[in-house]
Amino acid sequence: MNLELRSPLFYKKLETLPSFVPGRDDEFLLCYELNPAQAAGIEPDREQLLGPLQFAGQKEAVTQEVTLPAGNYLFVQHRGETILDREKWLDMAVEQQKDGLWERNKLGRHLYVRFLFEDGNYVTQVFREVIKA
Repeated sequence: MNLELRSPLFYKKLETLPSFVPGRDDEFLLCYELNPAQAAGIEPDREQLLGPLQFAGQKEAVTQEVTLPAGNYLFVQHRGETILDREKWLDMAVEQQKDGLWERNKLGRHLYVRFLFEDGNYVTQVFREVIKA
């Protein structure tokens, strides 16, 4: 699905990764730089797709240190009784990349993974920037 995020989402930068079990008011964001060789291919090697973690952030009303920038994204989400573990959201990211490239989108070099609790469900969201020509 294509999503136009009209306003950035702000987070407090975390020095260490927490256990991602968001409560009713918690929200977390991970940002990975993608391996350039894998990020451009229709059949990426999922084990090599993620590059280094750029940051982890937690939603906080006052602090605004890192962001999910406003822009156009390929977007996919999962709702359920728990958030998805790394293996499952990485599978979503691979399928998202395949679909995006099949539709001839030019994709950005970062992958954002957002975890939150919404409407009685745990939600895992994956965002990948679509670069407009």
